[in-house]
Amino acid sequence: MTIERSFYIIHVMKVKRTLQDVEKKITDFFLDNGRMPSYSEMAEIIGVRSKSVVHFWVAKLLDAGILQKDAKGFLSLTRNPRALKLAGEVCAGLPVSAEEESRGMVSFDEYLVRNPENSFLLSVTGDSMIDAGIMEKDMVVVESKREPKNGDIVLAEVDGNWTMKYFRRKGDRVILEAANSKYPDIIARADLRVAGVITAVVRKYHK
Repeated sequence: MTIERSFYIIHVMKVKRTLQDVEKKITDFFLDNGRMPSYSEMAEIIGVRSKSVVHFWVAKLLDAGILQKDAKGFLSLTRNPRALKLAGEVCAGLPVSAEEESRGMVSFDEYLVRNPENSFLLSVTGDSMIDAGIMEKDMVVVESKREPKNGDIVLAEVDGNWTMKYFRRKGDRVILEAANSKYPDIIARADLRVAGVITAVVRKYHK
């Protein structure tokens, strides 16, 4: 092996290790802050002063497929660092014997939200939907611009007040029905506006 070839291999290995280090720093920032760092923040976390050096590393990360850039020029990580391994299935009844086997990676953002541009999160208060499995302090994903169907759970403004209920259409009338027998049906006296359909519920058991 020539001296030039040896130097090339050593140089490539060094760049690869450095790329991994820079990727880890950017990933750690994303996990801590929920967003990508700015170029100034990248300079700080990488430990360089020049923005031209930051642009150099961004180009390297783009070439390596670690980062990607959208049509507006915004950077994002190619692989979602919050994605979890899908290990298989579990029986909710009697225990079954099963080996844990990875079946790919699942990002909850992608799993729970089909149309992120038309979706938002709400924190639940009250107990009117407990029989639908929605408890106080749960988070619900609301998709706007989605036509509600009978039986959907919707976010609606009724005569100036906001509520989350089952959507029931009976003839020309729309009835909003709670999932708790102690709450009566709601029929708008004047105004009814459906702001979105509930598409997912998130509950956290431990902090």
